[in-house]
Amino acid sequence: MSERWPLYEVFVRGKRGLNHVHVGSLRAPDDRMALHHARDLYTRRNEGVSIWVVKAADITASSPEEKDPFFEPSADKVYRHPTFYDIPDDVPHM
Repeated sequence: MSERWPLYEVFVRGKRGLNHVHVGSLRAPDDRMALHHARDLYTRRNEGVSIWVVKAADITASSPEEKDPFFEPSADKVYRHPTFYDIPDDVPHM
Protein backbone atom coordinates (compact mmCIF):
# COMPACT_ATOMS: atom_id res chain seq x y z
CA MET A 1 0.00 0.00 0.00
CA SER A 2 2.71 2.54 0.94
CA GLU A 3 4.38 1.97 -2.45
CA ARG A 4 1.39 3.71 -4.06
CA TRP A 5 1.58 6.71 -1.73
CA PRO A 6 3.26 9.76 -3.22
CA LEU A 7 6.85 10.58 -2.34
CA TYR A 8 7.36 13.84 -0.42
CA GLU A 9 10.55 15.82 0.04
CA VAL A 10 10.94 17.36 3.50
CA PHE A 11 12.54 20.71 4.30
CA VAL A 12 13.07 21.93 7.88
CA ARG A 13 14.06 25.36 9.16
CA GLY A 14 16.08 25.09 12.34
CA LYS A 15 15.82 27.38 15.34
CA ARG A 16 19.02 29.16 14.39
CA GLY A 17 18.60 28.87 10.64
CA LEU A 18 17.33 31.39 8.15
CA ASN A 19 16.53 28.91 5.39
CA HIS A 20 14.70 25.65 5.05
CA VAL A 21 17.10 22.77 4.43
CA HIS A 22 16.28 19.49 2.72
CA VAL A 23 16.43 16.76 5.36
CA GLY A 24 14.95 13.75 3.62
CA SER A 25 12.01 12.07 1.96
CA LEU A 26 8.97 10.10 3.03
CA ARG A 27 5.80 8.55 1.63
CA ALA A 28 2.35 9.50 2.89
CA PRO A 29 -1.25 9.19 1.69
CA ASP A 30 -1.87 12.97 1.69
CA ASP A 31 -0.32 16.35 2.47
CA ARG A 32 -1.57 16.50 6.06
CA MET A 33 -0.18 13.07 6.95
CA ALA A 34 3.08 13.94 5.20
CA LEU A 35 3.42 17.00 7.43
CA HIS A 36 2.72 14.98 10.58
CA HIS A 37 5.11 12.20 9.55
CA ALA A 38 7.79 14.78 8.73
CA ARG A 39 7.40 16.33 12.17
CA ASP A 40 7.68 12.93 13.85
CA LEU A 41 10.65 11.76 11.75
CA TYR A 42 12.76 14.87 11.29
CA THR A 43 12.15 17.06 14.37
CA ARG A 44 12.24 14.54 17.20
CA ARG A 45 14.62 16.68 19.25
CA ASN A 46 12.68 19.94 18.82
CA GLU A 47 15.28 21.29 16.40
CA GLY A 48 12.82 22.69 13.88
CA VAL A 49 10.56 25.74 13.85
CA SER A 50 9.03 25.24 10.40
CA ILE A 51 8.50 22.27 8.07
CA TRP A 52 7.74 22.18 4.36
CA VAL A 53 6.62 19.01 2.61
CA VAL A 54 6.49 19.00 -1.18
CA LYS A 55 5.38 16.20 -3.46
CA ALA A 56 8.48 15.08 -5.32
CA ALA A 57 6.44 14.92 -8.53
CA ASP A 58 5.76 18.68 -8.22
CA ILE A 59 9.45 19.64 -8.14
CA THR A 60 11.05 20.74 -11.38
CA ALA A 61 14.82 20.97 -11.33
CA SER A 62 17.57 21.88 -13.73
CA SER A 63 19.87 19.13 -14.92
CA PRO A 64 23.55 19.10 -13.86
CA GLU A 65 24.48 18.32 -17.48
CA GLU A 66 22.83 21.57 -18.60
CA LYS A 67 24.48 23.78 -15.99
CA ASP A 68 26.70 25.72 -18.40
CA PRO A 69 24.06 26.71 -20.98
CA PHE A 70 21.33 27.07 -18.36
CA PHE A 71 23.23 29.52 -16.13
CA GLU A 72 25.24 31.21 -18.89
CA PRO A 73 22.82 34.14 -19.44
CA SER A 74 23.25 35.37 -15.85
CA ALA A 75 27.03 35.80 -16.24
CA ASP A 76 26.69 38.93 -18.39
CA LYS A 77 24.31 40.70 -15.98
CA VAL A 78 26.75 42.24 -13.53
CA TYR A 79 24.03 44.46 -12.09
CA ARG A 80 22.58 41.39 -10.36
CA HIS A 81 25.53 41.29 -7.99
CA PRO A 82 25.99 44.09 -5.45
CA THR A 83 29.64 44.71 -6.36
CA PHE A 84 29.05 48.38 -7.18
CA TYR A 85 27.47 49.29 -3.86
CA ASP A 86 28.87 50.00 -0.44
CA ILE A 87 26.90 47.95 2.07
CA PRO A 88 26.75 49.41 5.59
CA ASP A 89 28.14 47.22 8.37
CA ASP A 90 24.81 47.25 10.23
CA VAL A 91 22.97 45.51 7.34
CA PRO A 92 22.49 41.87 8.41
CA HIS A 93 22.86 38.77 6.23
CA MET A 94 24.84 40.31 3.38
